[in-house]
Amino acid sequence: MIWPHKLRNLVWGTDRMSSHFTVVYDACVLYPAPLRDLLMHLALSDLYRARWSDMIHDEWTRNVLASRPDLSPEPLLRTRQLMNTHVRDSLVSGFEYLIPSIQLPDQNDRHVVAAAIHSGAHPIVTFNQKDFPANSLKPHNLLAQHPDDFIVDLLDLHLAGVLEAAANHRRSLKNPPKTADEYLDTLLAQGLTQSVAIIRPWTIAL
Repeated sequence: MIWPHKLRNLVWGTDRMSSHFTVVYDACVLYPAPLRDLLMHLALSDLYRARWSDMIHDEWTRNVLASRPDLSPEPLLRTRQLMNTHVRDSLVSGFEYLIPSIQLPDQNDRHVVAAAIHSGAHPIVTFNQKDFPANSLKPHNLLAQHPDDFIVDLLDLHLAGVLEAAANHRRSLKNPPKTADEYLDTLLAQGLTQSVAIIRPWTIAL
């Protein structure tokens, strides 16, 4: 979903350093390491404010450990700590009182909406849009947005900033390192089809 230009400017703000636009990352977009790392680099860009909670952390780390029994919890705990430390004011707390009042198909997802309301977020960045139906989110001025659509909107507003974040992400990959084309293929495998189509002509910037 690409918002009409005037609406995007109103919501996001045109000044990249003073934008108060806030998003909440759902656990499912933090589960795959390549996407999580890209979203962290984007969060560090100051193009918007990224938020999550300990409950969201618990969910994605629990799912990673369930699918990767060869992993120990310690590296994931370290990742959580680094995320909380480096993305300022990212950890949302004190929202639990809102959970009982939220209506969703799966009650286990209510904490994500509660964190979004409490932090003043607008979109919840998630693959599971069906779990956050529009009629349940609209009263809270929220929407569920696929990460590909979210990054497309970012590219439309802040192309240079997104390219810089992606370049920083690619350069951080050491084991193994990736060429620009290999990096874009990795993002494609994360479901970022529209975003990759926009970025690919700018491969030289990566």
